[in-house]
Amino acid sequence: MQSKKLKVGIVGGTGYTGVELLRLLSIHPNVTLTAITSRGEAGLPVADMFPSLRGYVDVAFSDPATVDLTACDVVFFATPHGVAMSQTPALLKANVKVIDLAADFRLQDTAVFEKWYKMAHSCADVLKNAVYGIPELNRAHIKNASVIGNPGCYPTTVLLGLAPLLEQGLIDFSVPIIADAKSGVSGAGRKAEVATLFAEASDTMKAYGVAGHRHHPEIHAQITQLASSSGAKIEFIFTPHLVPMIRGMLSTVYVKLSAKASDVDLQALFEKRYENEQFVDVLPAGNLPETRSVRGSNQLRIAIHKQVDSDYLTIVVVQDNLVKGAAGQAVQNMNIMFGLAENTGLVVVPLLP
Repeated sequence: MQSKKLKVGIVGGTGYTGVELLRLLSIHPNVTLTAITSRGEAGLPVADMFPSLRGYVDVAFSDPATVDLTACDVVFFATPHGVAMSQTPALLKANVKVIDLAADFRLQDTAVFEKWYKMAHSCADVLKNAVYGIPELNRAHIKNASVIGNPGCYPTTVLLGLAPLLEQGLIDFSVPIIADAKSGVSGAGRKAEVATLFAEASDTMKAYGVAGHRHHPEIHAQITQLASSSGAKIEFIFTPHLVPMIRGMLSTVYVKLSAKASDVDLQALFEKRYENEQFVDVLPAGNLPETRSVRGSNQLRIAIHKQVDSDYLTIVVVQDNLVKGAAGQAVQNMNIMFGLAENTGLVVVPLLP
């Protein structure tokens, strides 16, 4: 078990995932916030930008060009895609662990990464040893990892919703898996953009990324891996939507069940699969989860509903996109990597109302 406090750095501390990391890590009993970088806000006390952190975070933003991140035990990258891969090799040489909240280490196939993110991958050798960071699926590998590709928010809901079925070979792949997902506006990041202005995003709802969203190949790669024993070609249809709320994500996933599933108590299967997972809650039969039931927490809730007189199952999953969908899961990964209790700093009751 880790005894001394971990020296933690955050690269990109001014976005929504950055401030969420700060919120969680500022009260983490095993963490000392050592460096919070921002090129544009260097020298500004963090609490001056984020008043909610007044009394909890007493450091100022550092210039990423001059800060020494090698003094840290672990560095979180809450940055645009491409930043982490440019700095990770030097950090690894200094025995610093890396948790990237962008996509640099999520996709093992560099050609797929380059197709979807329109940039070359600069450290394919590091990528080979990076671990995809959903603890409930990859805990054993996360424990020994030096680099974590923290999953996207949508993939976390879809993959944890599908995992019990994929692991047991209970999906009929003759029809596509369909995921219809909705996210709050904070998922778009903290930036000045017309589409996320209050007058543009409030009192409306819209689909986006219909022709292809960057989380699609990420989800498809993990589904394929989880169902590798089937040898089947898996088709996956994914449509994200923007809804007029700040936090929250709800994914509705539709699958056709295989003949093997007819003899399985699916409710019991899901409950058994996640019975020892503090952050995954399988609701009792007949219930449906709401996004407000997880707001501000690292909790993810799942409900399953068999369609009447059919072989189709509907899976409904909710999470806070900034916590279990981003910063909370990153902290969960850090705890595992350093031998801490997995829930350290993450025991937060959801906010309601």
